[in-house]
Amino acid sequence: MTLGALIETHGYWVLAIGCLLEGETVLVLAGFAAHRGYLNPLAVIGIASTAGFLGDQFYFCLGRRHGPAVLARWPSVARQTDRLRRLIDRYHTAVIIGIRFAYGLRIAGPVLLGMSPISRVRFGLLNALGAVLWAGLVAGIGWVFGRAAEAALGDIRHLEMWLLLSLAAVGMIIWWIRNSRPH
Repeated sequence: MTLGALIETHGYWVLAIGCLLEGETVLVLAGFAAHRGYLNPLAVIGIASTAGFLGDQFYFCLGRRHGPAVLARWPSVARQTDRLRRLIDRYHTAVIIGIRFAYGLRIAGPVLLGMSPISRVRFGLLNALGAVLWAGLVAGIGWVFGRAAEAALGDIRHLEMWLLLSLAAVGMIIWWIRNSRPH
């Protein structure tokens, strides 16, 4: 099975699962694959938006229903409570839209927002907007990487595997650095 066939066969469900969790690396790779013609760019943005939205809705509901238990179970989330509450009080619309872009708050943010007085409907609408912006921007980074690689290297078909592995390695290193440092 070729790399292209593998991506075409499994790319969309891998993207959905990745974006339910944190998703940036998978989404950049999907943007690159879309640029190369293996995935439909609109489907990539649609799937990433939907999965990112659903993941944050889940964490919001978890915070709404079990917030104190979550804080007791995960002290790293609890440590972010004061900082995020101050931000929510001042800029709640921007916080909801941009939380998925904030280092260290991708999962903790929606949990803590669920513990706030913000209504489910307001969170859902702003979360949907944030998910679409996030999916377009992050997938766009992968697309631009593909364009830049073609501009610099010409026909990159023979380098696709190495470029994808490089993107994946960079993403894994960033993930490891983000998750190995105390927040």
